[in-house]
Amino acid sequence: MTSSSSMASAPLFLAVLLLPLGTSLAQLSTDFYSSSCPNVFDIIKPVVKSAISAERRIGASILRLFFHDCFVNGCDGSILLDDTPNFRGEKTAAPNNNSVRGFNIIDKIKTQVEKACPGVVSCADILAIAARDSVVILGGPDWNVKLGRRDSRTANFSAANTDIPPPTSNLSRLIANFSSQGLSVKDMVALSGGHTIGKARCTSFRGHIYNDTNINFRFAKTRQANCPRRVGSQDRNLAPLDQRSERVFNNDYFKNLVEHKGLLHSDQELFNNVPTDSRVQKYATSTTAFFADFVTGMIKMGDIKPLTASNGEIRNNCRKVN
Repeated sequence: MTSSSSMASAPLFLAVLLLPLGTSLAQLSTDFYSSSCPNVFDIIKPVVKSAISAERRIGASILRLFFHDCFVNGCDGSILLDDTPNFRGEKTAAPNNNSVRGFNIIDKIKTQVEKACPGVVSCADILAIAARDSVVILGGPDWNVKLGRRDSRTANFSAANTDIPPPTSNLSRLIANFSSQGLSVKDMVALSGGHTIGKARCTSFRGHIYNDTNINFRFAKTRQANCPRRVGSQDRNLAPLDQRSERVFNNDYFKNLVEHKGLLHSDQELFNNVPTDSRVQKYATSTTAFFADFVTGMIKMGDIKPLTASNGEIRNNCRKVN
């Protein structure tokens, strides 16, 4: 999800050669807060729903925020940390700078959760729940979120620049990026379906619409109207990642790829006379198959190197360490 406003980036996320670091010892559970903060889900969902009602694409932004967090040192809330005079976080790394959004929504949720359960629920877990809620509210599948993550006291600017796949990625690079996180090719394709919601900036797809040949000609011309070849003032112009139904979480993203109407180079790489073509076609014809594999991929991604037990902390403010 590297590109822009919402989730615009290279596809979210062969076989798994190594056990995902931290997965077997994650100690995460779906009932982690059943005693310490039993109303946490009821607190979070209304805030997310209200935010999406005010600006529908914020749901895609929150989902993308979770992806960008998990791909850098695991799902530890590190992306939420602001820079300070003595600390450089991940927000200004190339895939995130002036692009990732939704921090104010996480702040609102944290404030409400702290009132009910002070010092109990981590920012990392709030982000995981908010990402799930965003998908559900926009029409996507539901799942039980595994919880128990603690928040990182550090961030990794350099890893944010290297570990989040850019929208210019080819298939080999995508596979390598996802494999390094313990995610399979199947996970990668399914998670890329998160691009059924959200938008991308002109800078993220300019090369694809002007230079690539694996793109529908009419579609390219349509996108060029709002994204001129010349770099300049229109670089931040937005286009929907899903040309059919950007406001609804469904399988239309894959239908676009089959028609060579993927907005990002990295999107269309999934359907370009390559081994992933068959899986794209499967998801394009079966919402049920896509939803099932997307949920599996989200749960696996949420298991990437979580901080648990006495590691990390429970931040009082998601933007800074205690």
